[in-house]
Amino acid sequence: MEEVFNYEIGAYPNPFNPSTTIRYQIPEDGMVTLMVYDILGREVKTLVNNFKTKGRYEVTFDASNFASGLYIYEITSGSYKASKKMTLIK
Repeated sequence: MEEVFNYEIGAYPNPFNPSTTIRYQIPEDGMVTLMVYDILGREVKTLVNNFKTKGRYEVTFDASNFASGLYIYEITSGSYKASKKMTLIK
């Protein structure tokens, strides 16, 4: 039986210092973009920007060179788009 995937995204740990793991899954093959923005909406890091096959993935966001505060991570895959918050505490 084939495993069924839905769109999902989450970061652990959150709050974090100095790095967190962002896990996501996609139900179909396609381009995936995973970006991190500061609270003012400025892009601070591109974590993923390439073609992925359906499945589960994880990527580490190392914020050693970033200031403490709230950050937004956003995934785009096909017509799906989701944003969540994460907090860096130094």
